[in-house]
Amino acid sequence: MPHNAVPLRLLMVEPTYYNVSYAINPWMAPDRWKQDPAGLYAQAQAASAALRAALEAAGAVVEMVPGTPGLPDMVFPANAAVVLNGRALLSRFQHVERRGEEARFLAIFEGLRARGLLDEVAQLPEGCFQEGAGDCIWDATRGHFWAGWGPRSSRAAVDALATFFGHGVVPLQLVSDRCYHLDVGFCPLGGGHIFYLPAALTPEALETLRARVAPEWLIEATEEDLRHFNVNAVCLGHTVVMSQSTPRLRATLQSRGYHLVEVDLGPFMLSGGGAFCMTLNLSQQSVP
Repeated sequence: MPHNAVPLRLLMVEPTYYNVSYAINPWMAPDRWKQDPAGLYAQAQAASAALRAALEAAGAVVEMVPGTPGLPDMVFPANAAVVLNGRALLSRFQHVERRGEEARFLAIFEGLRARGLLDEVAQLPEGCFQEGAGDCIWDATRGHFWAGWGPRSSRAAVDALATFFGHGVVPLQLVSDRCYHLDVGFCPLGGGHIFYLPAALTPEALETLRARVAPEWLIEATEEDLRHFNVNAVCLGHTVVMSQSTPRLRATLQSRGYHLVEVDLGPFMLSGGGAFCMTLNLSQQSVP
């Protein structure tokens, strides 16, 4: 099947209708957008194109689909679904501002299925809030999902994910609205390390993580990394595509064998999103 093929296939959404007009997380800055809507819109178009180019240069195939007027956060398709082994489980959004995305992404994913890029498309039941790969991240090294819950996704969704995919799902409760999705503060890297912000997780979640992952495989992120949305990164093997970083973080990741590719994603950070949020892995497999 095509979804088993190499290279990696990533979904992105054209930023034609992107803006920051409301605030449903602490990062969203509609007032800042209003100061220069034309300039920031132009920057967003350029940033999306630069991210796509960086991903393609790193070996990915990018499926770019249209956005929809009135749904500016569609540019963050990581929140649209969880995909594994050609099967997609579509999200249910907690905030009314994003619920219009559900029907639009259902149509997009049915189109991908019709093209043979997916085998199955299903939806969570209404009221079972779960916001896609943003809160359910596959760890290829360990063969299970890490699932964030609290600010956006419900604890009940963890069981629904495990039932649908037939793989382990390890719940991690999020403690900070700044890390409203797990992907803002948690990133399994291609070489087996986990790059994470301790302050994003409850003490119980930290205990769960540290019981499952040895200390030498954990890389602690800083508040500076959080502000730069560096943890919200796309991994293509040992290549890590992320928003603009710092010399300290570059040195830290390079010392572990990773190559960083940095893109200025400032206009999207005004909505609380980075590189991972702006993509969805359609070719993710439980067996490499």
